[in-house]
Amino acid sequence: MLPTPWAQRVPWGMLLAALALIVLGWLGVARSEELEDGSGAYLRQQIVWSLLAGAVCWGMTLPNYRLFTRYSYLAFAAAIALLVAVYFFPTVHGTHRWIRFGRVGLQPSEFAKLALVLALARYLTWTENYRRLRGLMMPVALAIAPLLLVLREPDLGTSLVFLPVLFAMLYAAGARKSHLAALAGCGVLLLPALWTQMSGEQKSRVTALFEQTSPDNAPSDDGYHLHQAKQVLALGGVLGSALAGELVDDRAVYQLPEDHTDFIFIILLERFGWFGAIAVLGLASVLVWQALAIAEATREPCGRLIAIGIATLFATQVFINTAMTVGLLPVTGLSLPLVSYGGSGLLSNALCLGLLVNIARRPGFDVTNAPFRFAT
Repeated sequence: MLPTPWAQRVPWGMLLAALALIVLGWLGVARSEELEDGSGAYLRQQIVWSLLAGAVCWGMTLPNYRLFTRYSYLAFAAAIALLVAVYFFPTVHGTHRWIRFGRVGLQPSEFAKLALVLALARYLTWTENYRRLRGLMMPVALAIAPLLLVLREPDLGTSLVFLPVLFAMLYAAGARKSHLAALAGCGVLLLPALWTQMSGEQKSRVTALFEQTSPDNAPSDDGYHLHQAKQVLALGGVLGSALAGELVDDRAVYQLPEDHTDFIFIILLERFGWFGAIAVLGLASVLVWQALAIAEATREPCGRLIAIGIATLFATQVFINTAMTVGLLPVTGLSLPLVSYGGSGLLSNALCLGLLVNIARRPGFDVTNAPFRFAT
């Protein structure tokens, strides 16, 4: 049988879904600036970042992805070092999330997520002690290290992503379900300790989820974000302002903090109504489904684990972001992949997409004496 042609192995559906999400992000950023009477600077910057992200995605497909796994521990160590380095730079909006070089900023937590996926994939491929309860300590330590550093920035939203990735990759690698259940139980018991490590602002955002306010009385504390998000969502209605028109002429009622980043999902719903929600969630589902399909088609263990980890990354971020913006989860400050404004997030997502394409192009298995075996 002849090898599958190169073009047929490329997950075009995934790439088209990603491109559509990026375009939706442009529309959301443009609407955000329109509501704020902005100059369009954010949109221009986002388009530039998108073009650069496309080049990064293409570049990630060129070398064999096993080259990246070979240096995965080094990449993880570099990510940890950058997460520590943010504390030596001035705060931005009261948080230590950025490493700034003039007008250009780097958010290390965005890249730490992929670094964790690569490190876990390599560890779980070349060791088998994680099948014992004591052997889970190393994978847990790999996930807890960036989690705690990101939580202290503080960035509660991004810190919530690491544990789902850990559990998904451990399960896919064949860790015992009883051990994973015990690990989850320990995590629940440690929630009070996690609460003590959260900042006052993070705690108030959690408690604000359970505080109800009337539409005419906007809270002045951390419940303001959620209150305004619900108001803007209601103003969009079922059809959205693009079809039904704006209900209110006063632009002040459309004010929503971080509307082009964390709350861009609400802006898209305001503009396109239910059609916007279906488009975002549908395209994100295609992205995750295609990543899982790549994992299923890949016969090489490390590549399969990387694909599962990236699929979990996308799914977790989409779920948390969309749920928090509509009031189903506390407002945690997590961007919507490929849609929210931001260069670091776009570049990190481009790295993930390029890696998935790379794995899809090379689904073969190298014959080795590796101890990795998938559980049946």
